[in-house]
Amino acid sequence: MVSAGTYPLWRELALSEDLPKEALKTVIEALCTPTTANGFDSHIERWREDALKASLPALLARTSAKRLRGQLLLHADEKMLTDLAAAGTVTIADVPAILRHRRPWVELVSALARQPEQVEAAVALLPLLPRHEVEQVVRYWDSDRCTDADAPPLPVPRELFDAVLEACLNSLAAYLLHPEPEEGWEALSDFSKDWSLDLDGPSGGWAMLARCPERWAELTAHPTLGPAVQHLLLDQAEIHALDDARNRAAFADPDSEEVPTDPAPALSEELLLACLPALCLPELAELPNTRVTARRTLHHIANRVRKNPRLATLAADQLHAAADALTTHGRLLSLPGKQHDTRDFESRLLSLAEDLALLSATPDHLARACAQLAALEQPAVVSPAPSRTLIGNLDPDHDRPARLLERHNEHRRVQALAVLAANPHTPRTAVTDVLDGLHTAELAWISKKAGGPDWFLDAAAAIPVDEDEDDGVLRLRSDDELDQHPDPAAVLQSWLDSPATGELLSRSEIYRAVVKSRHHTLEHLLQIPADEILSRSEPEIALKIVLERCGRNAGRWAALAAAMTFEYDEEKITFGDLLDSLDSAPAGTQKS
Repeated sequence: MVSAGTYPLWRELALSEDLPKEALKTVIEALCTPTTANGFDSHIERWREDALKASLPALLARTSAKRLRGQLLLHADEKMLTDLAAAGTVTIADVPAILRHRRPWVELVSALARQPEQVEAAVALLPLLPRHEVEQVVRYWDSDRCTDADAPPLPVPRELFDAVLEACLNSLAAYLLHPEPEEGWEALSDFSKDWSLDLDGPSGGWAMLARCPERWAELTAHPTLGPAVQHLLLDQAEIHALDDARNRAAFADPDSEEVPTDPAPALSEELLLACLPALCLPELAELPNTRVTARRTLHHIANRVRKNPRLATLAADQLHAAADALTTHGRLLSLPGKQHDTRDFESRLLSLAEDLALLSATPDHLARACAQLAALEQPAVVSPAPSRTLIGNLDPDHDRPARLLERHNEHRRVQALAVLAANPHTPRTAVTDVLDGLHTAELAWISKKAGGPDWFLDAAAAIPVDEDEDDGVLRLRSDDELDQHPDPAAVLQSWLDSPATGELLSRSEIYRAVVKSRHHTLEHLLQIPADEILSRSEPEIALKIVLERCGRNAGRWAALAAAMTFEYDEEKITFGDLLDSLDSAPAGTQKS
């Protein structure tokens, strides 16, 4: 035990080149032993720790005894140990002492491998890292090389790179051998059962493959890792090539608003052909819950074709056969009745139609997909009241039906129909039958936005529209415009009565427009969901009404507080229903 005031001296001794070897043990124990002579003092302890931290590198460089090195290593933090390992002061021989008190970490493994004679031992530490951290060994090597300008460039040792690459790919390869849904999947309903098909997941396989494109051809043919490599290349190569091209263009000219042209394909035709065995996800064929598995698999295949359009020609027969088999065995066109989450149900149906339009060559399947589009509810096309702050910046087409249809992503039905029409195997009559039931705004979208064969565009243009009808848009007017109307209150009521109030994204917009209008009446407010009045609008709107209804009745105030618990997924009650429920509250304490 040493005096607290002598720590600066012990530090200088530790750093002195003249310190004899015989003094090392004494100096180390003096710096590593907390002072407790007069009780624990945090200030004194901080002095000791600072002195020890400053002298640790010098002491480790001069100390070979395992016990003394272990004593010093115990007091070093991870950053210091990493830096000392990169410098060669901490070696693989110190790892057992380090692992007695902490688990291995990415930076330590990477730093140890910077000494050529330690690469093999560093590789042996990889299985001790969490699976999702293994790729970071190489990532840290790369980032450390970029930040340390004084260090000579040092490539990742091939032995370490290959070990990390194999570890990352092995994780995906093992999943492909035994694909299983995530924990808790069994508790979900049959319709909503799902699991991720993000095949790279946290394994880092793509991050490693991206570093060695010159080896892709070799790796696709690997006896055990080949399928994993094929899946990753199909899912990731092209989208990352496009992202890289955009980033390079933005870096070269940050002020340019031009979108860079698409880069050359990341995968050659030979590589695409080498990846065809994995294209249709054969590993997922035997999974349970066939309907969900088939739907997810079909969507995944379709996305691969969207990323790699050449596959539509190179693997046409394979894609057609897979689409037919998945649709038939998964009974994808015999979907259950509408679920509680209508928007999610419709989104899945639309995705199915788009996927079949891209992959299928079976006329019956394509015709049935058209019929399902026809059965979807009409979109609710709402034009918001203009904002004075934005009027000068508005696109002249902002209020056109086609643009309004896209604002809430309500153009997807007619967009899917256009893609189905472009498939030469889709019966034309199946498409024209859908056209007859489209919303006026959807027909306008086809004329303004849709591509497709001439017969499809001509058929849409030929649909008669009653000249006495408007364009099917519910237009929310400003108060200045309503001032010119003989009965503004009736206009507001027509908004509340519109079918658009049943559409999730439109109804809040309509309610807000009514509440904010100076023309609204109490009768209007009573029809609006209570949470829209009390939670999402200016509080002064409801203040006077609540004060008058509750007054000095403590029971009503308590009932109001109990009723104001609006859950996101519960059935909404109107503001009028809420106020009526207060009438049944006990009188409680009243004051005159």
